[in-house]
Amino acid sequence: MKLKKIITLSIVTLFMFTVAVIAAPTTPKIAVVDIQKVVGASSQVKALRNSQEAKNKELARFIKNAQADINKQTDANKKKSLAAQYEKQLKTKREANLKEYSAKLKAADANITAAIGKKATEMGYTIVLPKSAVVYGGDDITAEIMKVIK
Repeated sequence: MKLKKIITLSIVTLFMFTVAVIAAPTTPKIAVVDIQKVVGASSQVKALRNSQEAKNKELARFIKNAQADINKQTDANKKKSLAAQYEKQLKTKREANLKEYSAKLKAADANITAAIGKKATEMGYTIVLPKSAVVYGGDDITAEIMKVIK
């Protein structure tokens, strides 16, 4: 009786291991991407960078004009009041620019990440890692991703 239980238990255990081996996922296919190159090649990021440069120039002009306007004033109280007014306007403009830049940067990041995921999936990869984080291994798919990002 005891032998029959051991044999039954052995068969069940063997069956479980067989099922586990059959059900085990296949070896993951790993790709690496040079994120800096991809971001540098992105037309969305380039447009964002150009827009930000234009806004920075606009802020510089605002500051220059504000300083000239403040320097024209002869009354110390009016100078102080005008300086506070311009400082408040400058702070508001900077915060608005930063908020807009952050939102657009987040959208660009999401688009790039989605494009990488989609292309990698099409190519049969199950894992994509940044190239800078991988010491050895993985297929470099940066060139293929750059074609999609542009």
